[in-house]
Amino acid sequence: MTTRRKFLTSAGIGAAATFATPAIVKAQTPIKWRFQTYAGSALGEHVTKPMVDYVNNAANGEMEIELFYADQIVPTGELFQALQRGTIDAVHSDDDSMASPTPLRQFGGYFPFATKHILDVPVLFNQYGLADIWRSEYEKVGVQWISAAGQDPCNFNTKKEIKSVADLDGLRLYSFPTAGRFMAKFGVVPMNIPYEDAEVAVQTGELDGMAWSGITEDYTVGWADVTDYFLTNNISGAWIGSWFVNQQRWADLPDHLKQLVMAATEAGHTYRNQWYWGGEAALRAKGDKLELRTVPADEWAEVENAAKDFWKEVAEEGEIQQKIISIFQEYNSVINQAGPPYTNG
Repeated sequence: MTTRRKFLTSAGIGAAATFATPAIVKAQTPIKWRFQTYAGSALGEHVTKPMVDYVNNAANGEMEIELFYADQIVPTGELFQALQRGTIDAVHSDDDSMASPTPLRQFGGYFPFATKHILDVPVLFNQYGLADIWRSEYEKVGVQWISAAGQDPCNFNTKKEIKSVADLDGLRLYSFPTAGRFMAKFGVVPMNIPYEDAEVAVQTGELDGMAWSGITEDYTVGWADVTDYFLTNNISGAWIGSWFVNQQRWADLPDHLKQLVMAATEAGHTYRNQWYWGGEAALRAKGDKLELRTVPADEWAEVENAAKDFWKEVAEEGEIQQKIISIFQEYNSVINQAGPPYTNG
């Protein structure tokens, strides 16, 4: 009588099974990055962490990114040097705040009136050539630029009311370096302090407020709790920030993980677009912490016209500056001809 075992053996299956051993898969040591953002923890939850979570959840253990918030490893103004040295592997920041040693420095953050809305930033980079300029300039200094995106506009949240351009005179405001330099033309005193100290500085009277963000950030990070007014006029329609990687760390990354990092970065951009766009509208309409104020458009035109002179000054600084200003001028010409909703009125 043929048993089941004899049948399997005669078929050769049992013999094969005898010699087959399970493959032993050695766990791969994950590639680990230390990533610092310009944002504090409350804001970083929305502007940087989604990208990090995407990579960590999708990398199948091949890559792990550890996220650090503003000033946790190095001060924001030292981010670039830390990135070059490899102290930090990747950075999310604007060129201005991280003291980029390139002609691009002042164009990151809030370059006065270069943009009107959040989507202007990816259009400028992807359709008007800024991406090629950024990539090339950072290659020269040993850093891999991978992407730029827009965020919120640069409005004013203050303890004092601003109802005219004259009310800017003497205000001590926390802001970005280039934005502060521009606003100084109207008597603003720009203050350079650590990000996490800004809220307390308003409470102690060291600051009169911030020209740093839109209303979404004011509520998210707690600034709406220590200031009273929000000026709906802005000096820039969208923050320009980028994602950078240490050049060698990027070169060492396998192609499929490079693709993952890029996909995660783009997903983060998409999240921020809707978070800010919806937040700005909802908090202006329904927020109960900040009273809205507006300088009449014909008077605010004085500030907009001053930006044109500022652009001319910057364009005279060098060839790259001239090229970028020309792109801003070209794009603004297009959207001004297009009219609403590309322009504000």
